[in-house]
Amino acid sequence: MLHYARPIARLIDELNKLPGIGPKTAQRLAYHLVTGPKEDARSLAEAIVEASERTGYCSVCCTITDVDPCRLCQDSSRDRSLLCVVEEPKDILVLERTREYKGLYHVLHGAISPMDGVGPDDLKIRELLARLASGTVREVILATDPNIEGEATAMYLARLLKPTGVRVTRMAHGMPVGSDLEYVDEVTLTKALEGRREL
Repeated sequence: MLHYARPIARLIDELNKLPGIGPKTAQRLAYHLVTGPKEDARSLAEAIVEASERTGYCSVCCTITDVDPCRLCQDSSRDRSLLCVVEEPKDILVLERTREYKGLYHVLHGAISPMDGVGPDDLKIRELLARLASGTVREVILATDPNIEGEATAMYLARLLKPTGVRVTRMAHGMPVGSDLEYVDEVTLTKALEGRREL
């Protein structure tokens, strides 16, 4: 059994809690941080604390932001009749990189997944319906991940939104099934946006 100095063991444990970071990567990162310049470690720690303490959710689209409403919701050049629904805040960044979509966003903060105990009430669906009540939005683009949970969420939302009279479309399936939106390249995303279809 390996014996680490207590501070390093704690750092490895904390890094190991991060998504995609296994024990070996956590160990490599921990040793990199403690053997590198102290200022780099201090700067990283300050950035983590600042990001944690100075961000919250946008009261309009539910993304993570340091101003409320977020900069995208404040942008008067965005098409307010188009609303793209995504699972996570990081999905907005991916779609924005295409430079093709000019509407607004709504973040659900997850997808329906009975196996994981996530139901519709656990998502930001009430907030979505409240946004549609103004009548400004003409089309809702469902850009949930093309996996079982994403498809279930899209179908649930389509059934829920149809009676509102808003056009409901789904991103075209140029995107590989079973992958997450954040890993799809810009060209594929652009084609998927162009080829969206009515549900």
